[in-house]
Amino acid sequence: MAAFHVMTGASESLARPVVNRIGVADVFDALKRGLDDFKEKPSHYVFLCLMYPIAGIFLTLWTSGANLLPMVFPLMSGFVLIGPIAAIGLYEISRRREEGLDTSWTHALEVRHSPALPSIVAVGLMLFALFVVWLVTAQTLYTNLLGEVFPRTMTDFTRQVFGTAQGLQLIIWGNLIGFVFALVVLAISVITFPLLLDRDVGAVAAVVTSIRATVANPVPVLLWGLIVAALLVIGTIPVFAGLALVIPILGHATWHLYRKLVARETA
Repeated sequence: MAAFHVMTGASESLARPVVNRIGVADVFDALKRGLDDFKEKPSHYVFLCLMYPIAGIFLTLWTSGANLLPMVFPLMSGFVLIGPIAAIGLYEISRRREEGLDTSWTHALEVRHSPALPSIVAVGLMLFALFVVWLVTAQTLYTNLLGEVFPRTMTDFTRQVFGTAQGLQLIIWGNLIGFVFALVVLAISVITFPLLLDRDVGAVAAVVTSIRATVANPVPVLLWGLIVAALLVIGTIPVFAGLALVIPILGHATWHLYRKLVARETA
């Protein structure tokens, strides 16, 4: 029964929330509303998100010290794949502000009391599994093109990637494969976690609704994905410090994008 609840939520049948059609202007409005949420108490949100710049720096130092330089880019780009998990607490803050409740940063931790927590964990594990598959795919592509011996210095790595025909193939195929992974994650998770926080519909219904919203609004959702990717890249400069600003703004904006893509429940 517990597993059944994870899949279908509180209802005995698969929920089918109503999906709205939105335009490009709605995407930018959601981003503006996310910025407004961030301005409410930015110090709390920056504190909440400092873990991401710190994690980015740690991963870079670890891969460099462990002679795993080719894995730096896949690890950093993997933030896009697991980003929806990282922003769950921010969705809760936006939900509370929308309802006129207290928005202290400690309320971000109240997600652990959500009745949909098992479904949230299930979808989170699915995204983490995709992240692992992406890392394995990236490493396999590298070893097939450039060999199993990783370069020991950044200079050697740069020369290998940008100075050889195999390196050019790595750039082209790596970005194409990464784009496919990003599209898949975007479709299955663009509004999945906000929906689960708002309604205990179950993991399957939430993922299906996210895919339906993407299919119904391909241009706005793709634009949203490009904005997220661009801001995350900007956020890595300098030394990932910008992520402490980018992550909370995108997290709040995702909640407002969810509100636009999925109709509210009728009484």
